[in-house]
Amino acid sequence: MSSPNFRDMSSGSQTIVLVELILFSGSFLLTVYINNLYNLIQDASITTKALFIHAVVFALIIQLSSLALGLYDSKLRENFRGVARRLLVSIAVGFFIVTLINPFYGDNALPVNILAISSLLSLIWVGFFRYLTLKLDFFGFNKRKILVLGAGQRASIIEKRMRRDVDRQGFHVHGFIVMEGDLDVGVVNENRIEFDGSLVNYILENEIDEIVVASDERRNNLPVDELFACKIRGVEITEILDFIERETGQIAVNLIYPSWVIYSNGFASANHLRNTLDWIFNASMGFVLLLFTWPVMLITALLIKLDEGLKAPIFYLQERVGLDGQAFNIYKFRSMRLDAEKDGAQMAQLNDDRTTKIGKFIRKYRIDELPQIYNVIKGDMGFVGPRPERPEFVQQLIKNIPYYNERHNVKPGLTGWAQLKYPYGSTEKDSLEKLKYDLYYIKHRSFLLDLLILIRTVEIVLFGKGR
Repeated sequence: MSSPNFRDMSSGSQTIVLVELILFSGSFLLTVYINNLYNLIQDASITTKALFIHAVVFALIIQLSSLALGLYDSKLRENFRGVARRLLVSIAVGFFIVTLINPFYGDNALPVNILAISSLLSLIWVGFFRYLTLKLDFFGFNKRKILVLGAGQRASIIEKRMRRDVDRQGFHVHGFIVMEGDLDVGVVNENRIEFDGSLVNYILENEIDEIVVASDERRNNLPVDELFACKIRGVEITEILDFIERETGQIAVNLIYPSWVIYSNGFASANHLRNTLDWIFNASMGFVLLLFTWPVMLITALLIKLDEGLKAPIFYLQERVGLDGQAFNIYKFRSMRLDAEKDGAQMAQLNDDRTTKIGKFIRKYRIDELPQIYNVIKGDMGFVGPRPERPEFVQQLIKNIPYYNERHNVKPGLTGWAQLKYPYGSTEKDSLEKLKYDLYYIKHRSFLLDLLILIRTVEIVLFGKGR
């Protein structure tokens, strides 16, 4: 199985990345060419090799910034105004970084005015391109045509959970074949197909690219010979669990069966060397982050004191469940009133009325989480992993949600795949949905996936998408 790090990026999104790489670098080269042709600003004559290096670095830095702001997320739910705002910020950040790097080119450094005009031209060209991609379905030709084998309960998850166009950017559902043994509670509004003919002929006649096996009853019920014939003719055969995992970035907990876990790739075991390297990486990042954020932490501490009095505590410790179910104390800036849990432990809510004035702000921008850098350096947590829960809630969730305890097979983190993919929630149903993403992370855990999550977390912080 290939790396999952860019599965969140559809084939259309990958095309956008390539086109924008050309537009960003092309805008840069065009600016330098026009300037040298008409001598508008000042001479910017450098070697051809250096010019192309400038252009590629310029483009890649802005694209990395765009990635951090979610512009290459295939399921970005924004209108053009929202996309334009993100694009403006990403180009501004890219321009700032490029101007810092520019002096290191030595004799091949360019005037800052050139970089500024290149950034402005990039904003115009890419903004226009983004407008077209939102108004016109440029990339529909890249969609795979799929046929679902089954129209019962298992198949209905595609209809219920992947019903929007944004959920189907990478594929088009041709229909659902009704299979013997399918439960009555199944597909309702999609195209249900009933036929007794040859599956191979049907696939070839309708130019099907992929078959998703989603029948409710499989024992002695699947047309194995015909599936084999389809496979050798180049048609992809995918199990419903793998299909949902690939398209949504989550594992459907309610559909899992033991043999799927046993035979599927992923769930790599940790070893002493990997754990040591993980701690060195996380602790190093923790120290660096501490150097940059200590002024913010100092101001936050002062604001808490000013808001609630000099005797009010700044931090609070709370017991959480970590690796292998071991409890540890988590450190946070106090965002709630002192009597917030006078009636017992409660899950935090969105727009929680127990929060203080300053608490609402620091929770929205995740500032309250900064003291957990100490937990990372100490080794209780990593930067990326499932968010740790309180023991009182964990015990109940393990009883009610299958496989919930599996999320404790890795260290908890400051941020995670579930935090990027699922909105804030505080119910048992929300915990189930987040578990689907946590299991996906555990299965595909890698340094590159961690890096992608960290980059995407910047979007949450900048746009205040926290609690």
